[in-house]
Amino acid sequence: MSDQNPVAPIAGRDGAVLAWILYILSIPSANVLVLVGLVVAYITRGSATGLAAQHVEAQIKLFWSVFWVSAILWVLVAISAVASAFLIGIPFLLLFGLLLLLVSIWFTVKSVLGLLALLNDRPA
Repeated sequence: MSDQNPVAPIAGRDGAVLAWILYILSIPSANVLVLVGLVVAYITRGSATGLAAQHVEAQIKLFWSVFWVSAILWVLVAISAVASAFLIGIPFLLLFGLLLLLVSIWFTVKSVLGLLALLNDRPA
């Protein structure tokens, strides 16, 4: 008989699960909890191993990619809003606003899929 625990905890798994949950709650929290989730991911990064480490890296990468895409879209929204004074920017304002909504939905769906993958011991 082996003394090893067949359900040994993976270092950093709890932090990775918590970060995914906080990411999922970003929309209802007006993106406040996504920042907390990012901090949790960065704190967990140093001690996470194996699958948990892969999820933490995926969380950090997901945040920064969505951050930069959203920042660019917000700049385009602002430019379109100014151009709307001349009626030329209204379609672009609607387009970029829709793209921002789609990025938020994509972020949430990706976070749910990441959490489910982690809970099923699969990579993100």
